[in-house]
Amino acid sequence: MENIQNLLIIVNSGIDKPYNQYASYVVAFMSKHIAKIENVTLYYGPYGVNMSKKGMLATLKLTDDLKELIASQLDGVTKDALPDNLELMARFVKDKLGINIVSCATFNVIDGVSQNLEDTSQMEDFIMPVKLPLAAQELIGADKILYF
Repeated sequence: MENIQNLLIIVNSGIDKPYNQYASYVVAFMSKHIAKIENVTLYYGPYGVNMSKKGMLATLKLTDDLKELIASQLDGVTKDALPDNLELMARFVKDKLGINIVSCATFNVIDGVSQNLEDTSQMEDFIMPVKLPLAAQELIGADKILYF
């Protein structure tokens, strides 16, 4: 395996592609928890920023069957330990594993999620909007970029 210290996971899809949403959080979890990658950032790009809107991730449920399927593949993880929706999963990976979750502030404005670059009133509180220079820094500084 490559020596990856900075992993960037770009989510450039919305609610219309729920599998991309699920996969991005599972990969973020495994990258930090199993692969022990130091810096993992999940970045909502131009076509994904709508997912940063309050309540959007919560609409993507983790059913008992899905939890069982995921847990059966991960040593030491039980289905009861998994959250009920992706909002709760996002909060877990951010708070417990230190995964950064950001969105493109420019496209937040363009897509109507925010009124201006600093506006976070309609966004989930665990997603940080980043302006173009910081977004570019994340892209340029990544050892590996995955795209969902």
